Amino acid sequence: MKKQLLFLTVSAFALFSCSNDEDATTAPIAPVAEGTIIASTGGPNQQNQLYIDLSSDTKTSIQRDTWDLAFSSGNSFRVAINGANKMAVKQLNTTNINEVQSEDASVSVGFSTFASMGYVDNPTGVLEGNGGGFGTAIAEVSSVDADNKVYLVNLGFNVGNTTPNVGAVATDGAARGWKKIRVTRSGSNYVLQYADLNATTHNTITISKNTAYNFSFVNLITGQQVNVEPMKNKWDLNFTTFTNYFPFTGGEITYFFADFITTNFRGGTRVYQVLNSEANYDTFTLASVIESSFNTSATDQRVIGSGWRNGGGPTSGPSIRDDRFYILKDTDGNIYKIKFLALTNDAGVRGFPVFLYELLQ
Repeated sequence: MKKQLLFLTVSAFALFSCSNDEDATTAPIAPVAEGTIIASTGGPNQQNQLYIDLSSDTKTSIQRDTWDLAFSSGNSFRVAINGANKMAVKQLNTTNINEVQSEDASVSVGFSTFASMGYVDNPTGVLEGNGGGFGTAIAEVSSVDADNKVYLVNLGFNVGNTTPNVGAVATDGAARGWKKIRVTRSGSNYVLQYADLNATTHNTITISKNTAYNFSFVNLITGQQVNVEPMKNKWDLNFTTFTNYFPFTGGEITYFFADFITTNFRGGTRVYQVLNSEANYDTFTLASVIESSFNTSATDQRVIGSGWRNGGGPTSGPSIRDDRFYILKDTDGNIYKIKFLALTNDAGVRGFPVFLYELLQ
């Protein structure tokens, strides 16, 4: 019966996918009941961010160095940076975008950059906060123009293009350089000013909020808006590289991860982890779901994070953790169980995770 249901669902989705999400007028489609997904991020360079919608078994891939800034479509005016490329920013004590600026090597991601410096976004994904490692690294854009400062922007690194040893990753390519930016407001729109550090003039882009999406995205090198995420109710998981916080010498540093998974908590996706010592994947049913366990993921996109795999070490290669599985509630309220089967492909190459999922009903 499940095989028949899956065939009918996939067939229906193939017909539906011919039209744009915005134009669709067809009746809702029953969610995919089960499947196995190869969540490819492109290989050991992990060049792509992969968005997955479980109910439609849909994948959306975007090269991670094609965008820099994400402008929130929410009620507040918040701008996030692209942690998938090790971006970092620093507020300057000026509102004049046309002042010449200099690079600052401390504005970076790594062991010497503490979270409290506020150079990167809080990795929970929560945008609100007063800086110093809380909320976005760029302060909330004020309606008072004089309150909006210029920021020094380290654009991080291009996607790597070298081939590492089997089981390793090579995420970093050439440095992408530096920009200076300033963001103000015009009614319900963002106004982005940007320029090279030595420029005495600047370019301007106006970005409108689109509430069908979590964010609108801009590439600072091309000066263009780009499409990145699917509509906010059309994805659940994002496989990506990621700038996280990590405990170190009594504080937290900024630390870069490959093979990271975030959830679409802004769109309503919720998730929690179950250890095999607590329950069995094969016998886990809808009646086994503990609703309160979803609470953490309402304010933290990292519940799966890097915890689904071992990173390896001097005497061992990377591998999945087979002592756990995950329960996910999607943006439509469908509940799935998820089990990871592989971190690499059959040749041991990173960037090809595989997971099994099943609708609980």
